[in-house]
Amino acid sequence: MVETVPRSTGKEKTPRVLGDSDRPHVSVENLTPAEIVAELDRYIIGQDDAKRAVAVALRNRYRRQQLPDEMRREVQPKNILMIGTTGVGKTEIARRVARIVDAPFVKVEATKFTEVGYVGRDVESIVRDLVEIAISMLHGERMEQVREEATRAAIERLADLLAEQALQRKPQRRSVRRGAETSAENDERAEERRRRREQKRVRQLLDSQAIDEETVEIEIDADGEYDEFQPYDGANGFSPDEMQDALYEFLDGLLPRRPMRRKVSVREARRILAQQEANRLVDFDAVVEAAMQRVEDTAVVFIDEIDKTISGDGEVGADVSGEGVQRDLLPIVEGSTVMTRYGPVQTDHILFIAAGSFHSARPSDLIPELQGRFPIRVELQSLSENDLFTILSEPQNALTKQYEALLGTEGLTLRFPEDGLREVARLATQVNQRTEDIGARRLQTILEKVLEEVSFAAPDHAGETVVIDCPFVRDRVGEVADNDDLSNFIL
Repeated sequence: MVETVPRSTGKEKTPRVLGDSDRPHVSVENLTPAEIVAELDRYIIGQDDAKRAVAVALRNRYRRQQLPDEMRREVQPKNILMIGTTGVGKTEIARRVARIVDAPFVKVEATKFTEVGYVGRDVESIVRDLVEIAISMLHGERMEQVREEATRAAIERLADLLAEQALQRKPQRRSVRRGAETSAENDERAEERRRRREQKRVRQLLDSQAIDEETVEIEIDADGEYDEFQPYDGANGFSPDEMQDALYEFLDGLLPRRPMRRKVSVREARRILAQQEANRLVDFDAVVEAAMQRVEDTAVVFIDEIDKTISGDGEVGADVSGEGVQRDLLPIVEGSTVMTRYGPVQTDHILFIAAGSFHSARPSDLIPELQGRFPIRVELQSLSENDLFTILSEPQNALTKQYEALLGTEGLTLRFPEDGLREVARLATQVNQRTEDIGARRLQTILEKVLEEVSFAAPDHAGETVVIDCPFVRDRVGEVADNDDLSNFIL
């Protein structure tokens, strides 16, 4: 039974999920599991079990926030293991879910990591990447919140600057009166009146964008946010790459920071000054603090190819450190504290979604400790011919709609009647059965082959309409799809 939650009327107090009530991003409390699944249905065909599992996992985060503090600390996320061949929607489900709730999301491949002692990335870099992503997301949101105020301040600065430069080019008129003191006072009043009139005139020109192409000289701020340099000693969690970045920033901080002067157009000056004003209005320390809290409470990590870390029986080769990678992943997934350049981050409540095809291995071949950290397992089904046809016709991001929009920029109109789409789906299913099953990704290969000539010649056929019907598709790829040798290399 699907739980429903009453809609907010706007009068009651909205529960605070993350302690950051002014955040503009979508909060999980506004989405029931059914609503999350309905949103996923707009982009992903089938795989209902996986969608429901992810939706419940996200809803449980909201439920956890409503618990008393003592109980809240005890509730752990129910991590998910997705099992299915490539191209059936594993990655897309995780990516879309993170986008729905606007959570920090990172996709990593398990094969990119090596156990401690080997050359490669360490698993703690996952959390550091999440922090950087969260800071970038939140900083962008805060910048958007102050955009109007920053734009107004930038226009004021620009108007003052242009007025000052205009006054400097005009000859200054002196008052001729008796008494040096009286003359100086009158000169100051006259100068102030001239400045105000000039500023008013410049603001009117700026508002009407009449002088956007004029040139103005402005100062470019050289200030930036720098962290205090911390030497890499192997204990503070810095990777060699982070140590290098911190060293560069430290050396930059030793150099005198002088503003640079540049001549730019008024349009570009407005943008640069607005950016400077927005940076001044946003508290970067507050952004970092809120972003780290967002990582701890809402982040989603998608670990792909987890099955590739399973070593074969007695085999020694590229997977020699596979089990070591699993053991290194275990503390992160289980819940630990990772040191980042901005401070410690706890991973106890980060949602981990692992995925793999498990062609030559089984989920039970993972080390027992890691198996226990992925209690929810869902198997994604291979896509049928009808599924592939639906993928081509219904989702908002369907490939056919993308091609229509792309070639529409050249003035060429594409039409995809049903018989053409069904032929593409049939050929994709046929090739998947005869060769390697790569799921919906086969549609990209076939459509690209079908539209190869059309895309190449599109600029020369503006105003025309091309109908991609069944004979058109069969003429381009039918013979290739029927030939096993050719399809192995071309499709």
